[in-house]
Amino acid sequence: MLDRIKVAFVAPSLRILGGQAVQADSLLSAWKNDPDVEAWLVPVNPLPPRALAFAQDVKFLRTVVNELTYLPLLVRELARADVVHVFSASYSSFLLAPLPAMLVARALGKPVVLNYRSGQAPDHLQRSAVARNAIARVDLNVVPSRFLVDVFHEFGIDASIIPNIVDLDRFQFRDRNPLRPRLVSTRNFDALYNVTTTVRAFALVQQRWPDASLTLVGGGPQEAQLRELVDQLRLRNVTFLGRVKPGEIAQHYAANDIYIQSPNIDNMPTSVIEAFASGLPVVSTEAGGVPAILTHERHGLLAPLGDYDRLAAHVLRLLDNPVWARAMARAAFDTCQACTWPAVREQWLRAYRSAAAIAARRRARTAKAFAERRTDPGSAAASAERRSRAPSVQAFAERRAHPRRAERRA
Repeated sequence: MLDRIKVAFVAPSLRILGGQAVQADSLLSAWKNDPDVEAWLVPVNPLPPRALAFAQDVKFLRTVVNELTYLPLLVRELARADVVHVFSASYSSFLLAPLPAMLVARALGKPVVLNYRSGQAPDHLQRSAVARNAIARVDLNVVPSRFLVDVFHEFGIDASIIPNIVDLDRFQFRDRNPLRPRLVSTRNFDALYNVTTTVRAFALVQQRWPDASLTLVGGGPQEAQLRELVDQLRLRNVTFLGRVKPGEIAQHYAANDIYIQSPNIDNMPTSVIEAFASGLPVVSTEAGGVPAILTHERHGLLAPLGDYDRLAAHVLRLLDNPVWARAMARAAFDTCQACTWPAVREQWLRAYRSAAAIAARRRARTAKAFAERRTDPGSAAASAERRSRAPSVQAFAERRAHPRRAERRA
């Protein structure tokens, strides 16, 4: 029996609730007790020493202390890995978390599988030569969507697709019959997810369906602004649930009938896959990689970015045509089979083995080149020439030290 491949996952822990942390946790749980892979988390947000815990509440100092804790952890944990699986976002996050992991892995001779996941990739790679060069040098690039494959290709970087995973036992499909005007969104309240457009679209839906409800699962810097907007629009039945643990999120899909989101930037949102798995018809803006997993009028409905009128019109179409809505939800659910663990496991295992093989070939080439330099005739001749010069150098030194002795010898 072959030894298990030891894989270090460099990713956020669930203390940072977001797509990267959720997917990393899902993969780690799936690999647990696997006969082929031993995987563990190397958190990019490690807890600092107790004496420095206060720094977590101080801007900038928090970052400094995190890096001082993170870098030694990388060296220690990556040293025992066969493969390093690095989750990556963009911009400053890339510089603070993935890039150090890539550099440490390279210094230790460990192969890197870079799992880039940001919908901001087009702008990030355009702006950052550091990111382009670093990403191009890893052993294997894996992304969750065709959207990112195409973006990478524009910058001359190869990448393969392994989709996000969804647990169909946790997110259980149910036909919505009847289809009720109960909307849910599970995106955090950050500017790029533009939850403001979701709220404005809901206001138009509630004009037609006065008992309609909207459940907002998430948190973030725009929460106060969103609450103020709900009050300004005099909306009813809007619930702010806050951030929810991954193990509890399924119940909120199950309790509602239509999934709505309105991001300006996105990749392959796990939230959409979870909605598909739960049987909710989906209405979304056509941001980034969303159209790669949601074909308009086949798996759900798409609207232009920021267009809350169109989003609302799509929700109303679903409510007016529930049979059609259920048919799209079933078609969307069928796509989830490609995102289950049995389908994804073999792809990740091949990726790890491929990265390890690439690294092994690189080490073999390096060893061969070193051996050739030691045995190359040209190199030997150069060494002989250096040795032949040695007496003359010694004689020159003697002449400077004992000029008369040198003259008599001459």
